[in-house]
Amino acid sequence: MSSFTTPLQLTPVEGLSETFELTEPFTYHLGHESSDTFVTVPKGFITDGASIPRTIWPLLSPWGTYGKAAVVHDYLCVHRKMVRDGEVVVITREGCDWIFLEAMQVLGVSWFTAHLMWRAVRSYAILKGIK
Repeated sequence: MSSFTTPLQLTPVEGLSETFELTEPFTYHLGHESSDTFVTVPKGFITDGASIPRTIWPLLSPWGTYGKAAVVHDYLCVHRKMVRDGEVVVITREGCDWIFLEAMQVLGVSWFTAHLMWRAVRSYAILKGIK
């Protein structure tokens, strides 16, 4: 099973409400814990967690049980790269979104919430024409 293999360590970014900086690298392995396919979010990466409109925060906060998956997704959407078999590979936005869904499932996010959030990011990408 896919796995987060390092803890998520964040610190607030001064002057930017609800924005955080990674204080250590953060890794997610696809497939299984020692897989050669992984995403490492580097120290210093800036994230806001899940990009959820503030009006919905009472129902879904940016840092729910899916917070780690949101950080990986944020990174992938910006950089579009991961490591597979020792090589850096470029992935599509759709690939980023599928990894987000898988990572939420690994974290035990409910089927309904995970698919709701996945559909939201897919719809956004499709509407904006992001490939």
